[in-house]
Order: sequence, then C-alpha cells, then structure tokens
Amino acid sequence: MRRIHVIGIGAGDPDQLTLQAVRALRGTDVFFVPDKGEVTADLAGLRRDMLRAHLPDGTYRVVEARDPERDRSDGGAAYAAAVEDWRTARAGLWERLIAGELGEEQTGAFLVWGDPSLYDSTLAVLEEVLERGTVAFEYDVVPGVSSVSALAARHRTGLSRVARPVQITTGRRLAEGFPEGVDDVVVMLDSHQAFRRYADEDVDIYWGAYLGTPDEILVSGPIAEAAPRIERLRAEARARKGWIMDTYLLRRHPRD
Repeated sequence: MRRIHVIGIGAGDPDQLTLQAVRALRGTDVFFVPDKGEVTADLAGLRRDMLRAHLPDGTYRVVEARDPERDRSDGGAAYAAAVEDWRTARAGLWERLIAGELGEEQTGAFLVWGDPSLYDSTLAVLEEVLERGTVAFEYDVVPGVSSVSALAARHRTGLSRVARPVQITTGRRLAEGFPEGVDDVVVMLDSHQAFRRYADEDVDIYWGAYLGTPDEILVSGPIAEAAPRIERLRAEARARKGWIMDTYLLRRHPRD
C-alpha cells in the first residue's frame, strides 16, 4: 500500500519544523512539489532548502509538476465555483503523479506551508483522489507552525485577550465588517488590504509578510499610522518579488 505524509513545514524557517515533521521527512521516498511558475519559483526553492537542511543527499527524490491555474473570479458563487474547479484539476494531476511516480510500497509526501488544517486544500484534494478509486493509498497529517502562530511570536503578543474570543478570517470577509462580538481578528488571504477601511477606528494592527524567511517584514501600531507604511512596503515587496504572502492581527480597543 502506498503511503502519503501531509507535512506542515511552518511559515518558511527550516528551524520551525517539528521533530515529528523531520521524522516524516526522513521516512519519505518521493516529495511532490507544485510548480507555480517563475513568479513563485523561490517557494519551491524554500522547500528544497528545508529538505537539504534535514536530509542527506541522494536519499530521496523530488517530483515537480506544474500546478493548475485557478480562475481568479472574485466574490460569491463565482469564487466558490472557481476554487472547486481548481481542486478538481489538482486532484486529476495528483492522481497521475501518485500512480506514476510512487511505487506500491513507497512513501510520498506533500509539504504544506504553515499547518495543513488552515486555509489549505491538500487534504480535500487527497480525499477527492481517493474517492475516484483509481489509486489506493493511506495518508497521515503532521501539524506545522502556522503563519498565525509565527506572526504572534514575532510581534511578542497573544492572539486573544482574557475572556475574549479571537477569530481567523479572510480579507474578503473582513471587508464586510468585523465579526459580530469579536474584537481580535486574524486575517489571511487579503489581496485587497481590507484593513484600510478601519483607519478611522481605534484599532491596532500587527502585520507580517514572508514570515519565517530572510525577506520577513513586520509592522505594528495604531492602524491609522501603520496602514500607509504597510501599503508602501507591501507594494515595494510585491514589485520586487512578484508575489507576497502576508497575515495580520487586528485588535480593536474596547468601546465604552
């Protein structure tokens, strides 16, 4: 029976891999690495750096495959349909890779940024592959240090306050307003910088981009003061690298 490890590899720092993750790496024969094109080629490079940091050369094989393109339709049913189509295309690709590149008694692995449970499609795609019934395998999941945990650590702050909830959401949802009854909100996948709508409110922001990598950028402070700096740094970084991954915590002060 083929076996697959889904390994959370943290936000980018090879030192953030857990001992469990390293053991899983050392028990893997084939690593499947998505190729997202030249713009994000350094993401594949970071994965290779992690393998070199923890594994001896010649003990494993890396299989790269071009990731399907996703329709970037924004909002509502169009967005949900685009994601569903992309996952189905990915499942078809992974089905072929597992069947063709992984021996019947070998172990493969997918390296997932942060933690596989948080805004990642790997588990859903593997389940779709299994449901098709053309290739059989077992899989397990190794948790990783998420960008949310890395963000809080780098800013030396907690995510929640005493007896208060914290919510993790997307930029698309934040644009609709703060969640009801929540004053501490972690935001991911925000390509439109929805935090700007709160520049006139009593809100602090803790922002980080490329967390855990040599390109890491951190900004914190009252959003009215921090927002212009974040916008400038974000635009400069995106122009320089061609892509950006950022996460932030918004903390609204109690209202009388």
